[in-house]
Amino acid sequence: MSRSPKAGQTQQPVINVTDGTLIPQHGDHSVLSAWNISFFGAIAILVGLLVFHPNPYARIIAFVPDGILATFRVTILSIVFALMLGLLAGLGRISRFRPVNLVSTIYVEVIRGIPLLVQLFYIYYALPPLVNAAGLGKIIQLNGPTSAVLAMSICYGAYMGEIFRAGIQSIPKGQMEAALALGMSRAQAIRKVILPQTVKVILPPIGNEFIALLKDSSLVSILAVSDLLRRGREFASTSFLYFESYTVVALIYLIMTLFFSRLVALMERKLRYHGTNR
Repeated sequence: MSRSPKAGQTQQPVINVTDGTLIPQHGDHSVLSAWNISFFGAIAILVGLLVFHPNPYARIIAFVPDGILATFRVTILSIVFALMLGLLAGLGRISRFRPVNLVSTIYVEVIRGIPLLVQLFYIYYALPPLVNAAGLGKIIQLNGPTSAVLAMSICYGAYMGEIFRAGIQSIPKGQMEAALALGMSRAQAIRKVILPQTVKVILPPIGNEFIALLKDSSLVSILAVSDLLRRGREFASTSFLYFESYTVVALIYLIMTLFFSRLVALMERKLRYHGTNR
């Protein structure tokens, strides 16, 4: 949340780094923009490989579609559960009840301090023995896809928690005071007044987190999840065409991330437009 500089102070520069850095700025309609060159260039290269070298590229393309579906399935499930955890963590971070605030803060700080790859290994390899020892092995099946979704949800839930916290705190305090003056409880004010406004503020950063999660989903291939990267590895290991296989995988990931980056930018622009024309 930015603040206006006080008298005698100079405003510090703000550096914004997101997953949408290749999206052209508003008003930049140049055909040779970085996003256009990257996105349509990747599509052109992929099509060119299929046209001029159908063998093996056509076989690779036919081999990986189910991996793309698995990637989207893991990503969507993870982002849904991460949003739920993030909302709880964000509300906990601003809670006046000390134990809830402390637990939420510990969750956010601990999870953000552990790499996602370590969390994937921990939940897939280290957690099942504890689950079995507790007699829950028949109820909780921590197979590859389940472990992947659980680890990514917990990891990104911590980041979502900070996004929700910042979004809620960015709403002017007068909104809460006005809701309380109307007779609402603090919980009602947050649910009916603060959160609806917060959603508009946090949608762009949530979109960026979705793109980051989509790219990080490639890590789940280590857990026997047949995502895009694993399908590419399987084809390469049987055909020994490593360059060709990973070229296709890289191009597909690039096309997907740039496409969703564009959608996030359009959403952010639309929200900004409606916000300035109220």
